[in-house]
Amino acid sequence: MSEPAAWPEPAASPEPAPPPGSTRTGPGRLLIAVYALFALAASARAGVQIATKFGDAPVAYLLSAFAGVVYILATITLANGSRTARRIAVLACSIELVGVLAVGTWSVADPATFPDATVWSGYGSGYGYVPLVLPVFGLLWLRRWATAHGEVGGTGQGAEDVSADGRT
Repeated sequence: MSEPAAWPEPAASPEPAPPPGSTRTGPGRLLIAVYALFALAASARAGVQIATKFGDAPVAYLLSAFAGVVYILATITLANGSRTARRIAVLACSIELVGVLAVGTWSVADPATFPDATVWSGYGSGYGYVPLVLPVFGLLWLRRWATAHGEVGGTGQGAEDVSADGRT
């Protein structure tokens, strides 16, 4: 009798699934997608405006470019999910929130400085106020994730660090 044919190996998925404790799971996926969309939109808009009509509203266009860089940084660090990346993501979301509030207030108080809108002018009104709420959701998600994984309070060690080195 001949040996039965071996079962074929299952095809590997094109992208490995994120670990269960990753910031790329659950609501983090939607958050990353929205940040990626805003990174693309803000960067493309700023690039075209700077290239074609920079003299019309240089402050507005440079602020839109800065917003694009912040969105790119937030997207990458949220998608990476490592401890260092999460800290950078908190910084990026915080800068974004301060930027939206500062530029939003500036654009309302002195509209002459903004002859053309930025991503953050009017508190993100041109984008349905998503730029105003996005960093809040980002910070809340990162805080929730850190709390669930033992990274908030105490020594700052995550659960994986405590089990690995025995410190508390």
